[in-house]
Amino acid sequence: MTINNGNNSSNDNAERLDFVRQIVADDIAGGKWPKAIATRFPPEPNGYLHIGHAKSICLNFGIASEFGGTCNLRFDDTNPTKEEDEYVKSIVEDVKWLGWDWGKNLLFASDYFGQMYDWAIKLIKKGKAYVCDLSADETRAYRGTPTEAGKMSPFRNRSVEENIDLFARMKNGEFADGAKTLKAKIDMASPNFNMRDPVMYRILHASHHRTSDQWCIYPMYDWAHGLEDSIEKITHSICTLEFENHRPLYDWFLDELGIHHSQQIEFARLNLTYTVMSKRKLLKLVQENYVSGWDDPRMPTISGMRRRGYSSEAIRNFCKTIGVNKFKSTIDLALLEHCLREDLNKTSPRVMAVLNPVKVVIDNYPQGETEMLVAVNNPADESAGTREVPFSREIYIERDDFMEDAPKKFYRLTPGREVRLRYAYFVTCTGVIKDDDGNVVEIHCIYDPETRGGDSPDGRKVKSTIHWVCAENAIDAEVRLYGNLFTKENPEDGEGEFTENLNPDSLKVLNNCKLEPYLKGTDMLSRWQFERLGYFCVDADSTSEKPVFNRTVSLRDTWTKVKK
Repeated sequence: MTINNGNNSSNDNAERLDFVRQIVADDIAGGKWPKAIATRFPPEPNGYLHIGHAKSICLNFGIASEFGGTCNLRFDDTNPTKEEDEYVKSIVEDVKWLGWDWGKNLLFASDYFGQMYDWAIKLIKKGKAYVCDLSADETRAYRGTPTEAGKMSPFRNRSVEENIDLFARMKNGEFADGAKTLKAKIDMASPNFNMRDPVMYRILHASHHRTSDQWCIYPMYDWAHGLEDSIEKITHSICTLEFENHRPLYDWFLDELGIHHSQQIEFARLNLTYTVMSKRKLLKLVQENYVSGWDDPRMPTISGMRRRGYSSEAIRNFCKTIGVNKFKSTIDLALLEHCLREDLNKTSPRVMAVLNPVKVVIDNYPQGETEMLVAVNNPADESAGTREVPFSREIYIERDDFMEDAPKKFYRLTPGREVRLRYAYFVTCTGVIKDDDGNVVEIHCIYDPETRGGDSPDGRKVKSTIHWVCAENAIDAEVRLYGNLFTKENPEDGEGEFTENLNPDSLKVLNNCKLEPYLKGTDMLSRWQFERLGYFCVDADSTSEKPVFNRTVSLRDTWTKVKK
């Protein structure tokens, strides 16, 4: 099915909806919801958001925006032992950076603890919930197996009065952690394990990041999730596929309470090659110092990707490109990098930087003279204009752009060969100077002064153009080259620990890099294309005394090759 974007006479401009948006469109057309639709993004503040969450963020906020509804940013803060205010702040920053706005609807599940408690009392009074003294291990044993029904708890038939009394005493802190739970009374023979008398509340004497020590019982996710949606009058509760088997339980709670019933829709979560998405595993990487923190540029966290130099536009376009579906799949990391290059190519100014420098002396260039040459800031954006770059007798080039004994198909600088210096002149290598170990430390050339700007008046051609930086004006900088954090497409494959597949070469630090002076004092997180080298971003560690740049992504686009 399609939506026609207002053109009823032709399907030429029709845009095919994903299955979630189609459900929403059909509901609106059928008048299922009398008021505007409402969605929500409900993260648990127990870690930083990652690229998988970006897919859900773009889906929930995107649907609200496209269909004239609202989207709440609601924190599912029901587990005080794993949740911190640091995570809340990082999530707010990440969602805002991605370009979404929740208005006044910044909400917390903890605000609803009183209402949830009252609803639990209501179920107890209906004979649909009871206080159970079984331990966690006993509860698991009583649940049964996929082929064998569970056993009823010996505490299942307590009176309503006794359950209300015990539940109040649980709330008042009279019992130790794990001594009792509140369970729903449903069906111990159900083929769906989630319906076999699930736990609604556990005792937990822990301080909460928002409610402090007000509560010592905390709702389980399966009890809280549907209630939060109901309180907020969410129309479409969009979840990942692992919650599909939980939906009958959510429905049971809402039906028994007789309250607003959201429509739950499940979609496949994002899996990405060379990446782990489990917050538990990402936390392990941070806590055991495999990475420098949640915002390490090798991490798939939104904060890490922002620090590496990803743009919010690239991430949103990636989420739009991969779409939404019902089947599990793994997306090639190359597609994410393709979306990133498409955006950076349009928005990143070009500059010249030499990461592995070797000095070049142009012997016939006037000593002590410096001239300013015109360079294009971005061929993809004429409005970006031009800049001036200094040129003098001594410059730096990449060491890889020179070979003393070059093979036939090496077209860059070598003795006797002429090459073009980007925006500058044609130069020809006349010799080299080596150290005692035989390493080239200085290259000597002559230049043709008639080729200023990189063009020859006599029409002669050269087969190579190389970048350079004026030695006298160069900025010294540190450049960090990042690669994949893991060596395997699926780091969790195999019997060993996923950390065994970490890439030992995922970070290479270069300390002697030379940048053109145009980059002096650039803004934090500003993005640039280093000509011929890739896209780079000013790192958070950068200072005026020591600029630090991260390589965001190389110029080479493997995804286009995959498509071909």
